[in-house]
Amino acid sequence: MNDFLDRFSPYLKEIEGALNQTLGARVPVVSEIIQYSLLGAGKRIRPLLFVLSSHLCGYQGRDVYRLSTLFEYVHAASLLHDDVLDNADLRRRKPSVRQVWGNSAAVLGGDFLYSAASAVAVECKNLELIRLLSDALKRMVEGQFLELEHTHDWKITKTEYAEIITAKTAILMSAACSSGAVVAGSDEKTTQYLRDFGLNLGIAFQLMDDLLDYTSSEEVFGKPVGKDLKEGKITLPLVYFLSDLDSTEVERLAEFFKSQKAAETDYADFVRRVRASRAIDRVRSEALDYVRKAEEVLNFFADSEAKQDLLELGGYVLARHH
Repeated sequence: MNDFLDRFSPYLKEIEGALNQTLGARVPVVSEIIQYSLLGAGKRIRPLLFVLSSHLCGYQGRDVYRLSTLFEYVHAASLLHDDVLDNADLRRRKPSVRQVWGNSAAVLGGDFLYSAASAVAVECKNLELIRLLSDALKRMVEGQFLELEHTHDWKITKTEYAEIITAKTAILMSAACSSGAVVAGSDEKTTQYLRDFGLNLGIAFQLMDDLLDYTSSEEVFGKPVGKDLKEGKITLPLVYFLSDLDSTEVERLAEFFKSQKAAETDYADFVRRVRASRAIDRVRSEALDYVRKAEEVLNFFADSEAKQDLLELGGYVLARHH
């Protein structure tokens, strides 16, 4: 993480400065919630992808950092809503907004951030950017619905899982990258290349996130390890782990964890079983494949500092610990 901060520090400082500009909330509690959830936290991957993609396409406008904030607003809003749906008490190593202010305030805070993102997009006066944002938001909501449908679904397939993470996570990263091409006035071919880059990188990012839920620690990860399992989210590490068991054992485990009779020690023991299985290396290998696909897309572009920065982001995704 320190290498990441060192390399991208100039960009991150500009992004942080843009995020610190007032959002114009007239109600004090809204400002408190936004500051608590948005400022001084997060890796800013999505706005960084937008900035680097726009630079890759030759755009040097100073408004690039202001425009980049819309992707962080959308991401932060989705986390506020996710925590309500998941009844999550912890986010980024501190109590979640719903835990501090309640579910209703968390939902409204997310709504405010979605509105803020729309306002920034409108400022750009670029209809294609607005369309990209609108499409991404719709896909993200669809992804959330799919995840709800498959909660506690121990028979979820890899294809169904991939559909969820593509819509919930990868689509926004893809939109951030392709929007960078759009503001630079790039042609459709260039825009498509960056769309594909962001999609592949986003899938790799979520694969590693789901892997860390089984391999990291709460202190490092910023949220309880095994959280996905407790919330009934059957992610790829578990899909692969279950594929090595016979159907009787899978049914027994499913019934036990669905019954809500499992104690903390049961969850901890099960997480250790998954961690010790070959499922971990399979998921890590798959994440590497998606990063390589993303890197291959960049072969279309001439060598530049922005291209090298985007390649470095792929390495960060694979090496991250939280």
